[in-house]
Amino acid sequence: MNLPLWCLLITALLPFWLAFWGSSVRRREFGHLDNQHPRQQYAQMEGKGARLWAAQSNAWEALALFTAGIVAVQTTASGGWLADVACIVFVLARIGHGLCYAMNLATLRSAIFCVSLVAVLCLFATAFL
Repeated sequence: MNLPLWCLLITALLPFWLAFWGSSVRRREFGHLDNQHPRQQYAQMEGKGARLWAAQSNAWEALALFTAGIVAVQTTASGGWLADVACIVFVLARIGHGLCYAMNLATLRSAIFCVSLVAVLCLFATAFL
């Protein structure tokens, strides 16, 4: 498996990591996990738990765009080292994005989001070249 596909795997696992982290916060906040109505329980969360829920949702959304970028690079057999660097930057940025969401660092989170977006645009650019 090449580096972009490894990065895709890591990116696909990020929402699950955020979900597990959010579940531990949810358990602490409510004293239990409501597995019958978890989304309703998440909707009642505040603070760190609510931010982790939002980070998880954002991670799913980012996964779609990153997947499209990887598909573009893989189907055109292009990219090389630039695609590899863009993939690594994207993964590191998305990990940082989730951490910033949890720690309530909104401005830094937004800046990191922009970095991850530029990384995906770079993937598409390498596919077009």
